[in-house]
Amino acid sequence: MHSVAATTIDSGTQVLPLESQGERRPVQSVWKTAIRYTLLTALLFGIAYPLIMTLIAGAIFPHRASGSLILRNGQVIGSTLLAQSFTSDRYFHPRPSATDYSSAADFAANSATPPSGGSNLAQSNAKLAQRIQADIDKLQAENPGKPVPIDLVTESGSGLDPDISPDDADYQASRVARARGLTEDALRKLIAQHTEPRQLGILGEPRVNVLEINLALDAMTK
Repeated sequence: MHSVAATTIDSGTQVLPLESQGERRPVQSVWKTAIRYTLLTALLFGIAYPLIMTLIAGAIFPHRASGSLILRNGQVIGSTLLAQSFTSDRYFHPRPSATDYSSAADFAANSATPPSGGSNLAQSNAKLAQRIQADIDKLQAENPGKPVPIDLVTESGSGLDPDISPDDADYQASRVARARGLTEDALRKLIAQHTEPRQLGILGEPRVNVLEINLALDAMTK
């Protein structure tokens, strides 16, 4: 039998068992358990899981898994996931960008132009309101009396939104048509061909990828 000893505390007497002579309780190392668990989870979720998911994605969605890159004459000219700067009247323009679509090289030379991000200006900020109003005035001068689509004068959170709304593209059609000597009907037919519907019919909004439609424009006017 185990011997017992009594210790007196404020709330009364507590009876605690004492180890019998020569008997030892097993002591489990917390450090060993923690190290083993860390190594196991690092192996499973840091190496095995990403590797398996990469292999599956590459097999099922090879184009998307490689970055949705667009090639021309064997050269990568962009990605359908990232917007680029188009300023010529001959092209559809992307949404405004707080980063001005700068590259990593631009950021290295000037830290004021990060490659991604928003302006973080609140709706009540006077600077934001002045910038939007200036863009609206410029656009309305191109198409007097025509309402300016909201995404044509507002930035995305990343500053790299590759898509514009069909209304945005339609608003720009007259400018692009004049610059390229095309009819607006031909431009609107092109916009319809490059309008992606909602995913699964319910997710997101209809959209036009700016880089893809601009490449189609170049193909039309060669």
